[in-house]
Amino acid sequence: MDLDVRPQDDLFGHVNGRWLAETEIPADRSSWGPFVSLADAAEEQVRVIIEELASQGADAAETDDPDGPANARKIGDLFASFMDAESIEAAGLRPAQPLIAAAEKLRDVRDLAAFLGEFERVGGYGLFGSYIDTDDKNSDRYLVNLVQGGLGLPDESYYREEKHAETREQYVGYLTRMLELAGHDDAAGAAATVLAVDTAMAAGHWERAETRDVQRTYNLHTLAELTELCPAFDWAAYVTNLSGSKRTESELLGEVNVRQPSYLAHLSQVLTEVPIEQWRVWVLTRVLRSAAPYLPERFVETNFDFYGRTLSGTPELRARWKRGVSLVEGALGEAVGKEYVARHFPPSSKEMMVDLVANLLEAYRQSIETLDWMTEETKQRAYEKLATFRPKIGYPDRFRDYSALEVRADDLMGNVAGAAAFETDRQLAKIGSPVDRDEWFMLPQTVNAYYNPGTNEICFPAGILQKPFFSPDAHPAENYGGIGAVIGHEVGHGFDDQGAQFDGQGNLNDWWTPADKAAFEEKSKALVAQYDGFEPRNLPGQHVNGQLTVGENIGDLGGLTIGHKAYVIACGGAAEVEDRRRLFLNWGYVWRTKRRSQQEEQYLTIDPHSPPEFRANIVRNLDEFHEVFGTAPGDGLWLEPGERVRIW
Repeated sequence: MDLDVRPQDDLFGHVNGRWLAETEIPADRSSWGPFVSLADAAEEQVRVIIEELASQGADAAETDDPDGPANARKIGDLFASFMDAESIEAAGLRPAQPLIAAAEKLRDVRDLAAFLGEFERVGGYGLFGSYIDTDDKNSDRYLVNLVQGGLGLPDESYYREEKHAETREQYVGYLTRMLELAGHDDAAGAAATVLAVDTAMAAGHWERAETRDVQRTYNLHTLAELTELCPAFDWAAYVTNLSGSKRTESELLGEVNVRQPSYLAHLSQVLTEVPIEQWRVWVLTRVLRSAAPYLPERFVETNFDFYGRTLSGTPELRARWKRGVSLVEGALGEAVGKEYVARHFPPSSKEMMVDLVANLLEAYRQSIETLDWMTEETKQRAYEKLATFRPKIGYPDRFRDYSALEVRADDLMGNVAGAAAFETDRQLAKIGSPVDRDEWFMLPQTVNAYYNPGTNEICFPAGILQKPFFSPDAHPAENYGGIGAVIGHEVGHGFDDQGAQFDGQGNLNDWWTPADKAAFEEKSKALVAQYDGFEPRNLPGQHVNGQLTVGENIGDLGGLTIGHKAYVIACGGAAEVEDRRRLFLNWGYVWRTKRRSQQEEQYLTIDPHSPPEFRANIVRNLDEFHEVFGTAPGDGLWLEPGERVRIW
């Protein structure tokens, strides 16, 4: 803490100022703080699990888990294939040659579509993104969603804004070096071509804040309409190769949600105008970038130099074992997670979390009851939605079946492709199947949480249920200022500018009266305006994008407000002032984060979360904060009562 900074002026600086001044970010990280340090600790724990499972061999058959022996061998073999640096160096570029050769033989845009289907099946990415989720207006079925994509830089603004001109030059330098490593005879010219193709696609992208509009991004298209929208792309060839000939385009794309329709229309034009010679080199760079982490060190370093050092400011590549752990978690994460919770998540923690969640939901109910800007009709709908929230705590009831995944200790690239194809098949199999509401979208060992509007669920993996967020031994006020506010935040997403448009069954359904919706939007606009005015302390002159971050800001505002209210409920309505201060101080500690300036600048453009200092200092809007810390006009966090934004 920095006791020279008063909490009334800057809660974030008061709680974290001395730490910020004295702490060095680890060389292999672009930021540091409780979130990252807990993730590092979980990574160490997972490493131990992986190495122990790998060493068990036949002894694993003695366990009670019928999948244990097979999963242990797969985990061990996958990790071993990544850690065998000597064999990887000896193989050189050979493991990627089949894809490289295919890229070089593209004859036309039909070949391009077929190639991209195959490439995406094994973990690559192409001209657009695709994912499978519940239908926003019919949560009882799965639907393919298509989203804008295809760019090598973080956002479309990087291709048009003058402030990113140097980054564009560095991007071309990176592409040149990668192509030189692959033996291209005109690497510099080819790199310039890739930037030009990227730029052409970026011109059709929506701005990032626009992509948050859940109404504008819901656009059902039949296959015929999709083909009419983007006729230059061969959807049949793409789906055939994406699914490994297991599904037809009519089965997968019979009805599809196109998130940004104008992008696909624009893409069709780009596909027509860009000659196939340019697409070949564009695809080649995508293959090299996708394969780089699994190739010899010269490829790994070149890739990291741009995406790690240049874009995020991270000086040092992460140790090989850490990257190996990430690979195993990406491929066999729930198999590892099953062992993780057995070792590191006691049942008592889950029981305490059940009580916390119950208090948070009750606090929301009481808060809605007293809202002066919402009519009784809308309140009843809000109660109904709140009653259907489904909490998921710690770990899934049923862990994933990896029996169809094949792994070999001597074939790293084959393992990477196989794991990606396994996941592709798992996702594609959802189309036409009943919705699995028990599925988890995070691993148990993940230090994070989420709200999913399509299933109206809140999820808190075991990884985040540790100090400073949660501890069975902590003062209750600290738990409510930590995980309590996080729970409140995730529940708050059900009532933010996006989530408030979904009903309790997970469907886009307008359950608001017009007057209540207008009042909610006015409050949201006030929060947008407030955050538009904030400049990060290490990036003077640059501002937070209030429209991009409004959903997360509503989550933070509601989360802390309700976390405090739930603590008062837990205390029987009589919480000591000193303990309530403790709650706010732990909230400030949760956001203790130090970032490299490159990452901070990138996140201002692409991250829907505000910088940590403003997440902590959202307390300026809470009457409860001003009450317990005795703020007054002239204090740094003082807001006149009429200017404080309070939504939930």
